Amino acid sequence: MQRFLKHYIAFFRVPGVTRLLAIALVARMPVGMMSLSMLMHMRDLSSSFAFAGGMVGTYLIAMASTAPIQGRLVDRYGPRGVLAVTGIVHPAALGFLLFAAPLHLPLTTMAPLAMLAGGFVTPISVLTRTLWRHRFDDPGQRRTAFALDTVLIEINFTLGPALIGLVLVVGTPAHAFAMTWLVAASAAPLFAFSGATRYWKRSADEERHLLGPLNNRRLLVVYATSGALTFAFGMLEVGYPGFAARAGLIPFGGALLAICSIGSATAGVAYGGIHFALPLERQLPRLLLGFAALLGAHALIDAPWLLAVLAFGAGLMIAPALTVLSLLVTQHAPARYATEAFTWMSTCIVIGVGAGMAVGGQLVEALGSWAAFASGSAAVVLAALLASPLQRRRTA
Repeated sequence: MQRFLKHYIAFFRVPGVTRLLAIALVARMPVGMMSLSMLMHMRDLSSSFAFAGGMVGTYLIAMASTAPIQGRLVDRYGPRGVLAVTGIVHPAALGFLLFAAPLHLPLTTMAPLAMLAGGFVTPISVLTRTLWRHRFDDPGQRRTAFALDTVLIEINFTLGPALIGLVLVVGTPAHAFAMTWLVAASAAPLFAFSGATRYWKRSADEERHLLGPLNNRRLLVVYATSGALTFAFGMLEVGYPGFAARAGLIPFGGALLAICSIGSATAGVAYGGIHFALPLERQLPRLLLGFAALLGAHALIDAPWLLAVLAFGAGLMIAPALTVLSLLVTQHAPARYATEAFTWMSTCIVIGVGAGMAVGGQLVEALGSWAAFASGSAAVVLAALLASPLQRRRTA
């Protein structure tokens, strides 16, 4: 414990670290607020959840599609240009969505605006991960930075929906979306003036492959593993509320998601302060198989209190696994693809979660939440199998 505390004290004494972590937390708040607030605002405009869900899906697909392009531009020219453009276009498109009713915009314009907003999202999460690579050369401090970064994302996804829910209680969907718009508009200026860009290290004008980091087989393995793992996350997003609804305890679904996030955040802090002799390539399958076993146990449980215990246990595997995946991207991506490599991981995560939620919804509706949990467990086993070539290459 003493070594653990000394490690964190030394980490937070590094100049600028506390400020950068705080700015990352605030600037990334829209990731936990946007989907819910946009869904409710679009539903209020159209009186249709189907239409609203389609707009959120359009936004997320556009965000996932353009992220690698933004990453390549950052690697070539630095982050300032991308921050300037996205800091203008993204809030502007969201503003038109927000004031669609007063401006009498037809519903047919919502999809292009959602696509424009998603396509020009300020890539704060990717920039932050790249920043940790540039800022820390020491492996221990870099591991801590990525672990805490994962914990902050858990906080974003826990606190963001809670804030939206609070505004919806006392206000309207437009008020909730307006708050999201204000936070999203502040993201680019916050990051640009945080001093983070001073740590950026642009690689020399080296020869670049058209496929960028996709030309690296080890990174392809990491991306495939990320997609399979986050497919299971999507299953949990639907499986927990489905279990709660079948049990007649609808609010319990949100509680289960929060408990899982608390477990993940707890493990993230612990992982960031502990040194493991085992190489990352060998840590990953063990974490994934542990997560798969706990998810499989979910399918056998009927008691809500016992499922809460398992949800916390499953969360203990999440942040360390995501941290290891981020560190593997840093380890295997050449400096000239530092940012783009993380954008491809983010794209795989968005696709994985979205696909998991879509399939999980069908399974919960047709068979029950146990089917979503069992399928999520199978997806994580697949992720562990996909990650196994990394161990063989490390041994070689």
